[in-house]
Amino acid sequence: KQILVLGLDGAGKTSVLHSLATNHVKRSVAPTEGFNAICVNTEESQMEFLEIGGSESLRSYWKMYLPKVLLLIYVVDSADHARLPVAKQLLHQLIQNNSTLPVVVLANKQDLEGAYCITDIHDALALSDIGDERKMFLIGTHVAEDGSEISSSMKDAKELIAHLVLEAQ
Repeated sequence: KQILVLGLDGAGKTSVLHSLATNHVKRSVAPTEGFNAICVNTEESQMEFLEIGGSESLRSYWKMYLPKVLLLIYVVDSADHARLPVAKQLLHQLIQNNSTLPVVVLANKQDLEGAYCITDIHDALALSDIGDERKMFLIGTHVAEDGSEISSSMKDAKELIAHLVLEAQ
């Protein structure tokens, strides 16, 4: 069972994944063409992440992988205000037929000027409409300077994801 990592192109999915895997920052600027799979080992478990690129041509594949996953991580660019309505629409479409799949929304790029704060992201994505049966989390993250250790918010996200995976297995 895998953890699916989705979000619009440019949201920072690959950079977030690399940070989770290595505990160090490596910013990725090239868009993911297709798929990107990474294994992350923690003391308790081995987690397999599958990232699918966020360009329009790849979004049709998103739904195919949903039935096979333990957890959905949805990454949004907190500073890309214009595309938040699209991110919201895609997220709601993705999870409408699976009322129990846990969702972790990473409001990425919190360090950028003009980035929406967590409550604004919560409202922009209409997360309160998603339902009460589902475990849902919203964490503000950012991927700092290349080579540095990951931020405390990324460490928190990694711990939460590991906990949810153990619970779901």
